[in-house]
Amino acid sequence: MSDSNGKTAGVLLGAAFLMATSAIGPGFLTQTAVFTEKLAASFGFAIIMSVIIDVVVQVNVWRILGVSGLRAQDLANRVFRGLGHFLAFAVCMGGLFFNVGNVGGAALGLEVMAGVPHYIGAAVSAAIAIALFLNRELGHAMDRFAQALGFIMIAMVLFVAVRTAPPVGAAVAETVWPSRVDWFTILTLVGGTVGGYITFAGAHRIIDAGITGRENIGRITKGSVQAIGITAVMRYLLFLAILGVVVTGAGLDPGNPAASAFRIGAGELGYKIFGVILWAAAITSVVGASYTSVSFLRTLFKSVDDNYRCVIIGFIVISTAIFVTVGSPAKILVVVGSLNGLILPLSLASVLLASHRADIIGDYRHPLWMTVSGYIMVIFTSWLGLRALGGIADLFK
Repeated sequence: MSDSNGKTAGVLLGAAFLMATSAIGPGFLTQTAVFTEKLAASFGFAIIMSVIIDVVVQVNVWRILGVSGLRAQDLANRVFRGLGHFLAFAVCMGGLFFNVGNVGGAALGLEVMAGVPHYIGAAVSAAIAIALFLNRELGHAMDRFAQALGFIMIAMVLFVAVRTAPPVGAAVAETVWPSRVDWFTILTLVGGTVGGYITFAGAHRIIDAGITGRENIGRITKGSVQAIGITAVMRYLLFLAILGVVVTGAGLDPGNPAASAFRIGAGELGYKIFGVILWAAAITSVVGASYTSVSFLRTLFKSVDDNYRCVIIGFIVISTAIFVTVGSPAKILVVVGSLNGLILPLSLASVLLASHRADIIGDYRHPLWMTVSGYIMVIFTSWLGLRALGGIADLFK
């Protein structure tokens, strides 16, 4: 029994890191740097508020999917016919183009670390990700990969945070009682942490591992909170590291604000460390995006399920080919990002509707406070997604 419990705990921790490292990508690093420069110590409050919202979203999604034993697309199709297919299409398209950016981030990380040309860095990073998916024990290998690189990123950001000597007292005070509150920033952080495919990365992993049903509800809830906790630790440490630079009056490079913060704060060593963090963040996001995107197709198409490893590898190869031949298609990424913002409210709403269906979740009773807070998040994230969608017209004027 203890071996079984230990294995389950290991899978849940791996799922938590898979979700967290999927969220901690190149965009996560850039967002944190930009908002730290904009809000200074008050950004701490935005982080804490976004974490609270993230927990509400994540716990709702993981608990209901976990109890039902259904992946998001299957659950959505039971709630409203065709919705699951739409979500699967949207997630796969968003995942594919975001993967182009992730591959680009991995290439840039290797360039910073070792001066490797972009196309070689992209190819090497893709080969590492592909090798992971060729492993016989894919689930275990993916769990270990996400955990190892997650710990490396946190340790390195902590080191730089110590070097930049941020005003921790002021940061903590503003985290609790901010002098400035920017709700759009908060909602943007939420979209980057649990938006699109990200919140489903860990949820689908535990379903694949068979950790489902009411008997596992406590473990599933703990794993969902752990995942958000990991992203919160990384975000807050990164915020402190960059805050130590911002308070000196130094301006960050708009082209690569996070990299410039590390270089200003810790010299060339800091710049090299940023390269390691960027590569680790990008490669784990490649793994998370590829695995989760294909998991949305496996139950809808038997041919995908029968050849899912090959499909995942093809997903990575196509992403890499687009980056090598076209580069990161900026306008496409913006459009897909805006559409991606609508995935969370749609999927969360379908999950909440399913929580009242006995034919889906049996005799499980979802807590009322989770249901109410979940629907509030549907409204907030819908507003954010529609605002982002409204910016597409301006982009193409």
